[in-house]
Amino acid sequence: MLATIGPLVSPEQAAKYLGTTPGTLAVWRCNRRYDLPYVKVGKSVRYRQSDLERFIESRTVSPVTTEAE
Repeated sequence: MLATIGPLVSPEQAAKYLGTTPGTLAVWRCNRRYDLPYVKVGKSVRYRQSDLERFIESRTVSPVTTEAE
């Protein structure tokens, strides 16, 4: 039984969501710069919405807090 994978989005939609360009996503795919999964459907590239959200979560940096003296 297949798990629900959520909607697939185009590179243009993914780029807009991530605040980058489709060309940047293409470079990331080609160079494997980031571990951002994608799906090939024929010649088309698609991204799972859940993978985009996971990518953002994995790259989120929390501020370092220090105690006041």
